[in-house]
Amino acid sequence: MANSSKGAEAMTRGYKPWLMVFSYSTAHFIVDFACAFLMFGSIAGMPDWYVCVLLYNFSAFAMQMPLGALADAFNRNFLFAVVGCLLVAAAFGLSHLPIVAVIVAGIGNAMFHIGGGVDVLNISEEKSSALGIFVSPGAFGIYLGTILGKACSLHILFVLLALFSAAVLIFFSHREQGGEYPLNAEFSLKGTTSCRIRVTAACLFLVVCLRSYVGLTLYFPWKSTGFWGIALVSAVVFGKIAGGFATDRLGLLQTSVVSLGAAAILFLFPNIPMAGISSLLLFNMTMPITLWAMSKIFPSAKGFSFGLLTFGLFIGYVPKYLGLGIPTVPWFFALMAVASLALLYVGMRKARL
Repeated sequence: MANSSKGAEAMTRGYKPWLMVFSYSTAHFIVDFACAFLMFGSIAGMPDWYVCVLLYNFSAFAMQMPLGALADAFNRNFLFAVVGCLLVAAAFGLSHLPIVAVIVAGIGNAMFHIGGGVDVLNISEEKSSALGIFVSPGAFGIYLGTILGKACSLHILFVLLALFSAAVLIFFSHREQGGEYPLNAEFSLKGTTSCRIRVTAACLFLVVCLRSYVGLTLYFPWKSTGFWGIALVSAVVFGKIAGGFATDRLGLLQTSVVSLGAAAILFLFPNIPMAGISSLLLFNMTMPITLWAMSKIFPSAKGFSFGLLTFGLFIGYVPKYLGLGIPTVPWFFALMAVASLALLYVGMRKARL
């Protein structure tokens, strides 16, 4: 209760949520750009590449769950984000030890996401638009970092400078507002073990697993021609933003029905570029929905809830990594969209969201 009252008091003293969201969103682009640049510019082609990819993804996504619980208890989210930026920078100095470098970069990425994610969740009381803005720039960062990393067309010093700038931006954004970001609730999982909560958490977790797998395996034959690759990345980015704003206006269930229902239909026409772009945009609208909803059923463990869903991203990545022979035909992706909608519907009804 004390934490909540202090956070409310901070809000009345000129607290600027937009400055927090801007600093974390900018840093999100930089951190994901740097990680992709490291992986494809310094680590790719090394003998341990296959292992490094798995270790990086485990460190960056699966580790967010325990780190999230730690952040909940530590209650200094901005410091988590700052340290995350600095760890990613340190990983560049360890590139001669690729396994160590990817673990350090992955943990840095995880700490940044947890720090920024929890702070944004703390200001997202009944709104999810800020969350949609925060999660969206990462796709642009990964895309650009991958391209420039493969081309070796950017000096590492520029990447390090960007990472240090991101850390400074986060620190001074916090300081500019008197160090008065809303505090975490006292960490607790009490009341989250009921059957209703477990079913809801499982449904939201599975939605993220499906979204991760679809995003990694979805293939459009035209994506490598012209500007369509950029258009697809833009669809992912703006889909996440649109999901947050649409949810605030229409509600969780209505947004889920419209976005996933339309995506299921459009997935059946992969040879039509505009259908493919629209389907990807609509399918990604559920990202801020799942994050916001999970935080509502774990109100005293937002970092843990954030990490639980990023663990789902890792689980969705594993079949692709192992090369399992799962169908990748249009009807399968349409089925995944319908399954996601069914899971969201059950989860929201169970949690009464």
